[in-house]
Amino acid sequence: MAQQVLLIAWLTFVIHLSETLTYAIRLAGVRLGKLAVALSLSGIILLVSRTSNMIQALFLGNIIDYAREHSGYPLVEQLRVIIGASTMGTLTAILLLPSAVFLFSRIIAHLELAGSLPQMVRDSVSIRKLKNARTHLRFPRLEMLSKLRIGGIPKRLVILNCVVTAIYTIGVLAALLASALSLGHSTAASQASGLINGVATILLTVLIDPQIGLLTDKVLRGEKDVRVLNKVFGLLMVSRLLGTVLAQLLLVPAAHVIKWFVETL
Repeated sequence: MAQQVLLIAWLTFVIHLSETLTYAIRLAGVRLGKLAVALSLSGIILLVSRTSNMIQALFLGNIIDYAREHSGYPLVEQLRVIIGASTMGTLTAILLLPSAVFLFSRIIAHLELAGSLPQMVRDSVSIRKLKNARTHLRFPRLEMLSKLRIGGIPKRLVILNCVVTAIYTIGVLAALLASALSLGHSTAASQASGLINGVATILLTVLIDPQIGLLTDKVLRGEKDVRVLNKVFGLLMVSRLLGTVLAQLLLVPAAHVIKWFVETL
């Protein structure tokens, strides 16, 4: 079981790393004036990562069955390890942000020339170029933290992003934990993961993405400085990090809410 938990934790790490780095893609697109190409690339990454998030349920199935058969198995603790991997993935993305913006700028330029992602991979990806990529690493500086003051940025946007990230992080995990707790309604509880993640995705799409899009348009029109966009994306990344921490607190209560809901249907 330990190997399966580590595999799921690694998958979770990659999912949250890639999703958080989509902010770097958008920022690179704004700086290059090629936002449409950047949005296309970030859309591909988001689609793959959010689909991969649902695969968690498949890998976790054996762990849930094992926990039902062995009452002393520390299921909650194992799920917390997986949530911790989401925190580490988000934190890693924050640390890689300066490097990611530079590298994605080059990727966007190559993608525009190639015309498609598969063609770009064939033309641009090689062992030599992958080795050279490490020479472009740029780590965040401490003075960048002073620029992340929330002044001028809607507080509700930051808070909402934090809460939605927490819900998205535990959607699958809380539903499967509820299925382990509710033996008589385990199937109904496990199926709730799709609904929870769907609601979280809708909230992200309807309430957060439009505000980011409006601000991006103002930057492209010259009404706001690009540094404002840097600040917004930085705060959103930090709020995602806090959302994964909040997920640790919500895991067990959310599982009991799902358990209560399916048992009262």
